[in-house]
Amino acid sequence: MPSLKDLRNRIASVKATQKITKAMQMVAAAKLRRAQAAAEAARPYASKMEAVLANLASGISGSDAPALLAGNGRDQVHLLVVCTAERGLCGAFNSSIVRLARERINALQAAGKQVKILCVGKKGYEQLKRQYEKLILDVIELRGVKNVGYGEAEPIAQRVIEMFEAGEFDVATLFYSRFRSVIQQIPTAQGLIPAEVPASGGASLATYDYEPGEGEILASLLPRNIAVQIFRALLENAASEQGARMSAMDNATRNAGEMIKKQTQKYNRTRQAMITKELIEIISGAEAL
Repeated sequence: MPSLKDLRNRIASVKATQKITKAMQMVAAAKLRRAQAAAEAARPYASKMEAVLANLASGISGSDAPALLAGNGRDQVHLLVVCTAERGLCGAFNSSIVRLARERINALQAAGKQVKILCVGKKGYEQLKRQYEKLILDVIELRGVKNVGYGEAEPIAQRVIEMFEAGEFDVATLFYSRFRSVIQQIPTAQGLIPAEVPASGGASLATYDYEPGEGEILASLLPRNIAVQIFRALLENAASEQGARMSAMDNATRNAGEMIKKQTQKYNRTRQAMITKELIEIISGAEAL
């Protein structure tokens, strides 16, 4: 049985941990507001970009379609761009994205496809390297970046495009977590190359005449679209991370409170038992005299 001193130290330790988790919860809540606002502001732009691409793509078919839109006609080598966080203590946020990527990797390998992985964020790399270290090309860390901007997404997009033009892969897929609420973040796999064009985009009632032609506009717009989609994924990840951390720290704070309550009860019972034992010893000694 632990002594009273051990129980006091244990209670003090849990109280210190509870203060840390409570502080982390408050910090995550403050960061979540900004991250959520940024993610929600980026959604209309990215959606409109997809609609414009769909309208442009409806006027192009066959060999006239750019490779970034239609692909290179092959489906053998797949590049998975897995975006996760740089830090932990955010519940199942990182592991849920990695789990979705792992399922895709296993399915592709079972189909005889070659897989390459580009990790954006340290936590995804740490989990994937245990099983797929030989498949990982590189890890892009965003450590030290307080507010994710377009400047962080553009180099990633440029690298993906350069790899595609060099023939290093045939299909690229982006993995991230889409923010829905504080308690719900949805792991998402989105096609980058070939570009995912909404099926209803080409059915628009409006007809546009483009100058220059659709092909020239797409050649300029498609690389920007890849950067925009990666930028949106980073923003969604930032909001999802803070939401998951806020929820995880709230649960940790509550669990610490319950643990403190149980340990305090145990401390009081042990202390009362010791007092009762001492009283019995005193009374027994007095009666013996």
